[in-house]
Amino acid sequence: MNNSVVLPSNGILHAGCSNEPFPPLEHALRDPDGLLAVGGDLSPERLLRAYRHGIFPWYGDGQPILWWSPDPRLVLFPERAGISRSMSKVLRRGQFRFSVDQAFAEVIQACAERRAYSDGTWITPEMQQAYLNLHRLGYAHSAEAWQDGRLVGGLYGVALGRVFFGESMFHRVSNASKAAFHYLMDCLQRWDYALVDCQMHTAHLQSLGGELMP
Repeated sequence: MNNSVVLPSNGILHAGCSNEPFPPLEHALRDPDGLLAVGGDLSPERLLRAYRHGIFPWYGDGQPILWWSPDPRLVLFPERAGISRSMSKVLRRGQFRFSVDQAFAEVIQACAERRAYSDGTWITPEMQQAYLNLHRLGYAHSAEAWQDGRLVGGLYGVALGRVFFGESMFHRVSNASKAAFHYLMDCLQRWDYALVDCQMHTAHLQSLGGELMP
């Protein structure tokens, strides 16, 4: 499809115009849920335009860039993020040190590593570079969990206005990603963020307090 963004209905948005609007969200398919457009590029201009309209890229190796906007969307309110008693104990023990934006490249690389339950990753080298570019521009951020000076967990996403768009998380020791998640929720509350866009529905995210919103 070259570098054009193609609607499932065959409308075309030319990739050379990174600031051109995306298709209306009501054009998104119901099956697969939320598929809105295909192709294009991952320039900062196009990515930021996508996020501002509730659209995000998600695709695998060998596929063109796929743009999604599922409805309903799984979201999370920072002040309502669920924390279990066992996780409260983990945090009270102080076994992790936390930081923000201290190891963005390492976090996204760790998130891209193959998981035991998965055959591949959607965080392709092209995708990694795109979010590194957004990080350099001040839009993409990471939260890290450290243990004995070693990065053991974290997550990253995009911040626009008062919304944080979560992308992926990883852990190398038990509870590290959940601990980094709760640290980030505390930070977002202090910084007056209103909403976390979880993008895709999973049982894990729902267990952390995610809820569906039209």
